[in-house]
Amino acid sequence: MRALAGLALCGVALWTAVGSAQTPAISTKTNYLVVYRPGPSWIAGKPLAEQPLGEHGKYMLSLYVKGALKFAGPFLDNAGGAVVLEVDTEGEAKAIVAGDPAVSGQVFVAELHPWQLVDWQQYTKK
Repeated sequence: MRALAGLALCGVALWTAVGSAQTPAISTKTNYLVVYRPGPSWIAGKPLAEQPLGEHGKYMLSLYVKGALKFAGPFLDNAGGAVVLEVDTEGEAKAIVAGDPAVSGQVFVAELHPWQLVDWQQYTKK
């Protein structure tokens, strides 16, 4: 009987642990949209692929690995690009933009906007 009670308690503990592990954490972070446009050091007449952006690419990858960068990519019309950051504070977002080699090197100028993403899926449920 004790063995059965112990097994039941283990089952409840396991169920609680599994249930709480599957519950998504509520994020307190804010999304920021960064729009990159050609800056003073942009090489006129050259497409985006021929701009000096190697260090910018490495920086973007490091932000992705750290979890701050959620989406990023160039505009297909060679007019710059955009990044979505997910960070704790606006100060953190500003520091990330200021630390971008393409911004400090003036290849890009950047606009930073706090951005609320809409969960459109919730509106499709009836």
